[in-house]
Amino acid sequence: MHLNNDKCKICTCSSQYIFTAQVLKKHSVKYYKCTNCGFIQTESEYWLVDAYSNAITNQDIGLLYRNVIFSGITQAIIKNSFNKNASFLDFGGGYGVFVRLMRDQGFDFFRFDTYCENVFAKGFDGNKNGYELVTAFEVFEHLQNPLSELKKMLSHSESILFSTELQPTGTIDLIKWWYLMPETGQHIALYTKKSLEIMAKKCNLNFYTNNSSLHLFTKKKINKKVLRLLFSSRYSKLYNTIFKNPESLLLTDYNSLIAENENTI
Repeated sequence: MHLNNDKCKICTCSSQYIFTAQVLKKHSVKYYKCTNCGFIQTESEYWLVDAYSNAITNQDIGLLYRNVIFSGITQAIIKNSFNKNASFLDFGGGYGVFVRLMRDQGFDFFRFDTYCENVFAKGFDGNKNGYELVTAFEVFEHLQNPLSELKKMLSHSESILFSTELQPTGTIDLIKWWYLMPETGQHIALYTKKSLEIMAKKCNLNFYTNNSSLHLFTKKKINKKVLRLLFSSRYSKLYNTIFKNPESLLLTDYNSLIAENENTI
């Protein structure tokens, strides 16, 4: 058995070498899987400067579709389980698409991202404590140190709604799993349900999941059956037709930006 010198970043147990993949088509990178929780991590990530020469990769053609779907689901979850009139933070918010969508729907969202330019939510970057909820869509698989990064998110809020694909079960050859994405070099942390459960336990959080790609860490106790329905885009869409959103912030934001521009002239 070939064991990694580094322990699992989630549960600190031994990690077993599983394969080598060509990252960015030029780096032979070893991948290791925890013998306890199944978490997959790479060897030391020496290629990340190259990988993030463009924060959003050309292969991420699902970015807009994903943000639209997650926007609807997030609206429903907030209205069901959180204070819809509070402030929220999108962690790793990219171009600001999600923040703009949520503000247009009446939710006071802000964006935080140290790697990517804010294109669509200018004026709404945030980095304070005390948000009602933090969202982190397609972020966890990028984390070099998942537990320490989770604790940073928890400094902003005690609730984290996030997406990351769970490892497939069964006999699939993991090196052929589409979510590995070695051609981008950015997916360096790949989770199992057990590994996320351990993360939640270490941070004294409740853990909810759709057992696929959407998950919630929170101090709150939420009805699992209801939340499982709201994780579905179909049911969240129905929920949103029944329960109204706050008033859109689109016009308010526009007027604020116009006033700000006039003051700088």
